[in-house]
Amino acid sequence: MFRVKYLGHIVGRGIRTPNEVKVKAVLDFPVPTTKSQVRAFLVLAGYYNHCIPMFSSIVALLTGTLKGKLRRGKINWTEECIRAFKELKDKLSQQPILYVPDFNKEFILQTDASNSGMSVILAQKDDNDKEHPVLYLSKKFSGSEKVFCYRKRMRWHNICCKKLQCYLDGHTKFLIITDHNPLVWLKNNVSRNPRLMRWALALQPYNYTVVHRSGKNHKHVDALSRTPWPD
Repeated sequence: MFRVKYLGHIVGRGIRTPNEVKVKAVLDFPVPTTKSQVRAFLVLAGYYNHCIPMFSSIVALLTGTLKGKLRRGKINWTEECIRAFKELKDKLSQQPILYVPDFNKEFILQTDASNSGMSVILAQKDDNDKEHPVLYLSKKFSGSEKVFCYRKRMRWHNICCKKLQCYLDGHTKFLIITDHNPLVWLKNNVSRNPRLMRWALALQPYNYTVVHRSGKNHKHVDALSRTPWPD
């Protein structure tokens, strides 16, 4: 029996699994070597802990690497840590955490940028108002792109909408959530900047609202932007 790709999933032989492209940003998350990197991964996984059975037991070994007075520094990465790390990545890339898109519900486009790169998590809420990812994307900055500002953030939103056009085009409305507050203002104040105007026009076919979220509540997206991989 043939298998086909449909909306980011591979369907065939009575089985539906996520296309690797949807979850590559998570599956390729590098093995942590410092306490800061462990914290970043735990924030990403912890954001969806409501869907991970035995979450506390799985992360216990990883949180154990953070013990000690120093907040930064090398960690003791054991075989048990490797297994727990892999198990969490697998769970983040499968159902029930990873959702099949429901086009009757609102999409949530969560974006973030760091000095290393940019990331996006496309998500939806279930009937219990719990947030689930539909896919993860990340992009590593080239040398010239590392000196970025709000213009590059605006351009990233444009790129995201194009990449996710099959989900967002024609949809009633979706949210763009960012921790960069000026983007909320920019949507309605681009007339004096030709470049921003072009990007705003490119986004015009989409029905979206930009919402600001404080950085402390946006760390799960931030974690992917700091460890992105090339396209």
